[in-house]
Parts: sequence; C-alpha cells; structure tokens
Amino acid sequence: MSDRRDFLKLVGTATAGAFAASALPGVAATPTSPRFVSKRPPPSQRRLASPAVERELARVRAKIGDPKLAWLFENCYPNTLDTTIHTRTLDGKPDTFIVTGDIDAMWLRDSSAQVWPYLSLAAHDEALRRLYRGLIHRHARCIAIDPYANAFMADPHARTTLTWAQHDDTDMKPGVAERKWEIDSLCWTIRLAHGYWKATGDRAPFDDDWRAAMRLVLATFRMQQRKHGRGPYHFQRAAASPTDTLALGGYGWPAKPVGLIHSMFRPSDDACKYPLFVPGNAFAVVSLRQLAAMTRKLFVDVAFARDCEALAGEVQIALEKYALMHDAQGRAFWAYEVDGYGNQLFMDDANVPGLLGLPYLGCCDRDDARYRTTRALAWSDRNPYFFSGKAAQGIGGPHEGLRMIWPMSIMIRALTSDDADEIRQCLHWLASTDAGTGFMHEAFDQDDPTHFTRAWFAWANSLFGEMIVDLAARHPALLRGHTGL
Repeated sequence: MSDRRDFLKLVGTATAGAFAASALPGVAATPTSPRFVSKRPPPSQRRLASPAVERELARVRAKIGDPKLAWLFENCYPNTLDTTIHTRTLDGKPDTFIVTGDIDAMWLRDSSAQVWPYLSLAAHDEALRRLYRGLIHRHARCIAIDPYANAFMADPHARTTLTWAQHDDTDMKPGVAERKWEIDSLCWTIRLAHGYWKATGDRAPFDDDWRAAMRLVLATFRMQQRKHGRGPYHFQRAAASPTDTLALGGYGWPAKPVGLIHSMFRPSDDACKYPLFVPGNAFAVVSLRQLAAMTRKLFVDVAFARDCEALAGEVQIALEKYALMHDAQGRAFWAYEVDGYGNQLFMDDANVPGLLGLPYLGCCDRDDARYRTTRALAWSDRNPYFFSGKAAQGIGGPHEGLRMIWPMSIMIRALTSDDADEIRQCLHWLASTDAGTGFMHEAFDQDDPTHFTRAWFAWANSLFGEMIVDLAARHPALLRGHTGL
C-alpha cells in the first residue's frame, strides 16, 4: 500500500526540479545579485494579497545585508499567502482552507503555524482579518466533525482522497483526511485563536460554534487521560512502517492513568512509543490557560474557565512528577515520552511541539534551568535523531529516517537562542542547504542538501520568515552581516 512517505518521496523528486527552474518574475531581482530572481508567483496568481505583509517584507528585506538570505526571505515569508490559501463563504460565514503545500489537505497544526507569522499585522489589514476569521471558523467546523482527526478535506462532506488513509481501521468520518490523534492538533487551534484575539481584539469569529468546539476540546483531553478506560479512539493501518499504526488493537501501548493526556501520535504523525507525550502535554497546559482567559473575557463563562484551569493544573503536576529525568550530575531535564509506570524515553523530534521548542510555545522561559539542560542534550549525541554532517547540524526524526535534518529544527534553535554566534551559525546552515531552490524543505541529507524531501512545504517557509522577522527585532546586526556563502 502506498503511504505518505512514498507519496512525498515522489513529490519531492518530481517537484524539486520544477521549483528550481521556476524563476517567476513576480518581484524584481535582488539589485545586488541578478541571479537571485524572485521565486514568487506573479501577483495575478497569488492566492491572497496582503498590503501589510508586502510592507513588512520590504521593511525587513531592506535590513538584510546578505543577498542569498534576502532572497530566501523574499520567497519564503509570503509563501503561505502566495500558494496555499483558499477562501470562500460557507454557511454564511467566512471560510479559509489552507493546504500544507504539496498535500491537498489541511492539517490543524500546519494551517495554524503557517499563518502565525502574520498575526502582528492583522489589526491593520482587512484581508488578513478575513483570513483568520475564516480559519478559526474552519477549525471549529473541523473539531465538530472529529476532535481526534489531524487533517481535513476542503469539502466537509467528502471522503478522504489521501491514498494512504483510505483503508484505515478507525471511525473515519466525511470531511476527515487523516485520523491520527495528536494532542497538539487541538492546542494549535487554541494558540491561533488566542493569538488572533490578542493581536486584534476582534470578537467576530468566536461564536456559539467556536464555543461548542472548545468544549469538545476540553472533553477530548479529559477522555484521553484514560482514567476510566481506554476511551473511544482506535487506529490501525496496513503500512510498511510500524510508526504509521498502533499496537494492541489500535489503542496504542499501555500507559498508567496519572493525569497526563494520552497522545497516540507525535506532531510528525509518527506513533508514540510511550503514549504520554511530554511536549504535547506541556503545550496543553499553556493552551488550556489561554482558553480559560479567552472564555472569561469574551463570555464571562467562569465555570468553563475553571474547568480548563483545573485540567491545566492537573497536567502540570503530573508533568513535574512523571516527566523529569536526571543526568549524571543530578540535573533535571525533560523526557520526550513516558508511560507513567517509570519508563521514560529521551529523544527529540524536529516537529513542533518538541523539547527544543518549549519556550517558543510559551511552555517555559529560555533561561529555565531544566530547559537549558534539555536543550543541550537534544542538540547532542544523547538524542538519537540529532545529526551532524558536512552540510549542517540539526534534529530530524523517524519520519524521514536517519541522517535527514529538518530545517525547522535549525530555525527553532535560532528562535530560542540569544547567543549571536549560535544564531549566525543557524543562518549559515539554512542559507547553504536550500539546494538552490530558494525555499526551505521538510528534510535534507546531513551531507548532501540536494537530497531533500518536499520542495513545497509551506510551514517551513513560514517559520523561516518568522525567524528572520524575529531576528530583525532582536539581533538586527546579525542580518546586516553575511552568511559566508
């Protein structure tokens, strides 16, 4: 049976050359280097036009001294808006559907992350506000269809068109593209809703349907604490890779009900080894507290807010009790997965949430002692998915296999760092591993960046743009320099 890995290998091979050759004249070439011609679609072919994003692109690009880095930023920062947005009106409400890039489906996680970098601009751009309102409505609709699904179809009544998901043994519903239960899928929807509300003060998308979806989020989290049985979710797939299916009749490996939320799959869509996924639970603590704050302010629903806060507190206590490990010097650091019986797994995966990205999601401060120890171990041989080669260093994961570094891990390292030398090194790695395409990829070989997956992976492009905007504010001198290419 064809699976997602096989599909992406075919897509990567077929589209890499097309992207490298598609020097579209959407924007003038970089004046200092004519070979860096914009890879953006012509204006008439862009999916969504945002004056605010164009102004921000021009503002930040002018601060970048390295032509290659400026070219990458110009291509990557608007890529989500240029290529992945589909807007319409559905049931009288604005509706926004966002594909990941080369897969024609919408992941709750990816769609939230892809548009996160534009939030600060939304208050002064109606096109962006329309996009966010539509996406928040769409997320509520998706959660109402199935809170356990990770990906959805554009048509909420359609059967999945993803070849690898069509024969899954699970409670597949119309509108669902793939049904892998991942805590962070629901957390990302809250993060986006809270971020939009804080950035704009706009109450429009937070209607009764959204409130009902948020109640379903809380109920799902409670159910997946599995205090009273294993719950309704099960999933099995006839796949070559064991990380694409679940053991024990589709309910996953056992874990003790200690208050943590079970997650059958990681943000990579790979099955968990131990079902108590630590970064996802830490993300849930933050998300539940954000949801409580919104509920109090928008609806004066004190009872629901307290329920959210109670679960957040319970999960936080359980994390402190079950999710910490200690090194030879007795310093505490976070496990990646645990089972509540005393078994703990240390590793990290490039996808977010992971251990490296905990401060990025607001789960802790950058200078938190336990995070600093965890971070150092994640970016070392202690992590079996840390790779160091001729082209770069970075974190990957089982999803694309050994030796394959995900650029997202390098971006998260820069976004969570205050060390100028460390950030400068990250910029060099990113600028030298695009294989001449002008875009970020899902993963590349540690020694040969021309061997990569996913020529069109919008989340990685958006995150790169977000990183550059962040560095323009925090470390502008680093952008004025050169990457050494």
